[in-house]
Amino acid sequence: MIQPRTLKGFRDHLPAQALARERVLDVARRVYRSYGFAPIDTPALEYLEVLTGKGSEETDKQLYRFTDHGGREVGMRFDLTVPFARFAAQHVNELGLPFKRYHMATVWRGENTQRGRYREFMQCDFDTIGTTSPVADLEMVLVVHDLLAAIGVERFTIRVNNRRVLGGVLGRLGLAAQATGVLRSLDKLGKASPEAVAAELAAQGVAESAAATLLEMAALSGPAEQVLGRLAELVGEEGPGAAGVAALRGIIAGAAAAGVPAGRVVIDPGIARGLDYYTGIVLESFLDDLPSLGSICSGGRYDDLAGLYTKQPLPGVGASLGIDRLLAGLEELGQGGGPETPAQVFLAHFDAAHLADYLRIAAALRRAGLAVEFFPEPKKLGQQLKLASKRGIPAALVIGGDEFAAGTAQLKNMAAETATTVAWHGDEQILLAAVRALLATRG
Repeated sequence: MIQPRTLKGFRDHLPAQALARERVLDVARRVYRSYGFAPIDTPALEYLEVLTGKGSEETDKQLYRFTDHGGREVGMRFDLTVPFARFAAQHVNELGLPFKRYHMATVWRGENTQRGRYREFMQCDFDTIGTTSPVADLEMVLVVHDLLAAIGVERFTIRVNNRRVLGGVLGRLGLAAQATGVLRSLDKLGKASPEAVAAELAAQGVAESAAATLLEMAALSGPAEQVLGRLAELVGEEGPGAAGVAALRGIIAGAAAAGVPAGRVVIDPGIARGLDYYTGIVLESFLDDLPSLGSICSGGRYDDLAGLYTKQPLPGVGASLGIDRLLAGLEELGQGGGPETPAQVFLAHFDAAHLADYLRIAAALRRAGLAVEFFPEPKKLGQQLKLASKRGIPAALVIGGDEFAAGTAQLKNMAAETATTVAWHGDEQILLAAVRALLATRG
């Protein structure tokens, strides 16, 4: 007998979890499409050369890789951005530019598991490729805001920075050649103490005074103009750093013009994002009441990534919603929006002689937009209703031979454990109205 079990970092999703995920995906599709993003899909398996050397040394180590039956070196995608860059380079002539896509799919990383972090998880990405316009950067921020608000997140903050600002500071400190290692160290702030990050910088040969400046920069907080003013002093009046500060100022102004509540988007110079392909704006989003969970939606601008696959310039910008981490956080905070159910109405199979009538009723309710579960066989009523209650289905219809003869039905409120008699006389529209009235009382 084989013991039923799952690998570490991999999970089964029971109906309640899967339904909650489906709800978030439905919301994300609606928000993404409202901005003009179109769906795409890419293979889970790519040539290894497509994936390696694109994210960081860490993601290369985390890749699930192997030699396939054809002797090819292949890997499982670790995110959806790198495959999208390959996709865009391969299909650019068919797409037209700029191109806006969204992609919801599973990715794999062989990393240490922790709260809200797994080895197999789903990402929910949106990206714009083929433009360097600051409007595309701003739109990324607005989509993230609208997405989290539409999902029902009550308190969250979107933290933005710009890699050009970080590059400008590093340039003035004489650390431009060490940018990759320094930024990876800075990206650990929040997970590691400033002292630990300082020690790591020292191990890279960063002078104590330079490390102090970097940590001061990363710790800046407060009103946007105050933070931007200090950043302007650190980067100087010219060069990419100054342009990065101006871009951040534009993000804050644009978010305000679009009606984003004050304080929802903030400047956080400590955000570096660990992936090497980011070149401009970088973004992370946090639940205000659970910041230790980590970012629930992250992204940024990557102007050079697709250049690894084509000579045609394909600058891009986009973000990814971490569905599993978000759902874990909302569940912990009690903001999941209530239990999801597979159906709204349970139709009991009470009398086998009336199978055709049951099928007609179920079809009528479904045509009206209700989700109906019809029990497949005429078992004991108590057994059927017990199953409906276990699944959280809010309403149940019980119609036996006597009820069909009298033209009535029993409509049960499963949560309140009450029942009402509905005189419907064969008119499914009357049943429909009664069911909708019951569902409306549940909000």
